[in-house]
Amino acid sequence: MTTAAVPTVDSTEKSVRRGRSQRTATGVGRPGFAWAAPAAVFFGLFALVPLLLVVVLSFTRWNGLGSPEFAGLDNWSRLLDDPVMVKSLWLSLLLTVLGVVVQTPISILLGVWAAGPQRNRAVLSAIYFVPLLLSITAVSVLWRAVLDPNFGVPAQAKWLFGDGNLFGMQAGAVGVLVFVSTWQFTPLHTLIYQGAARAVPQVLYQAAQIDGAGTVRQFFHITLPQLRNSIVTSMILMVVGGLTTFDTVLILTQGGPGTDTTNSAYYMYQKAFKSFDFGGASAIALLLVLVATLISLVMVRLTGYDKMRSTMEGV
Repeated sequence: MTTAAVPTVDSTEKSVRRGRSQRTATGVGRPGFAWAAPAAVFFGLFALVPLLLVVVLSFTRWNGLGSPEFAGLDNWSRLLDDPVMVKSLWLSLLLTVLGVVVQTPISILLGVWAAGPQRNRAVLSAIYFVPLLLSITAVSVLWRAVLDPNFGVPAQAKWLFGDGNLFGMQAGAVGVLVFVSTWQFTPLHTLIYQGAARAVPQVLYQAAQIDGAGTVRQFFHITLPQLRNSIVTSMILMVVGGLTTFDTVLILTQGGPGTDTTNSAYYMYQKAFKSFDFGGASAIALLLVLVATLISLVMVRLTGYDKMRSTMEGV
């Protein structure tokens, strides 16, 4: 009795290289730059040009009318000496960390489950992805009504929520922001992990079953290591989203109580459209870009994501 040979990682990589060489030999290679030109133009007009304008405005004094006046480093010096700005930056980092800590394990578990053959999996997954289809504004308005201290659920269950005013203290307001963000955006990351889990070679699980490994052991020794690329990608998206959270804060807490939930993005909005200090707001925006980029680069370097060359997930 003969058994079929199990393909290894090396053989798979060799077949991929062989396919690439054959496509090159036949004249069918990668598409030229012309295919990327529309996307490059779009990115330049709506990303690079606005970013350059923000850099210029961060060194000016402008109230939205007339011509901007050059102010040097005045906006930056005022920014560093502003206690509200320092507090808002720490709050942005706190919301980001809480979002990553809460959403990552939930997304991984749900994604791996949704990738399996469980009964009614497709129906339950479709229902769970509904929040992802709603806008941030709609979700925030919905939960603002549900958690209203006078007419919402907390007012009817004071045995659980105390006085019912979750927005009256910092811990409760921050908890609401984290909960609402988790409720809406976890499906997105679940979808990422679902696709990645389905790409894991089944031969690995078959070999583990032969060795006597159970479901839990397979999850920690096969699934999680294979999801490493997707975990890094998902966490970077969470970091960028957490640092730029604005709509949820505007509708749910409006930065209150006091300035306890005023994160950097909302403080930028206040600077620009309430204080009409567009120079200071531009400095805050540029600072957020720098912080998000720095954190993303550190994550990529520490996880070794930039050194992965395989086309197979996690290898």
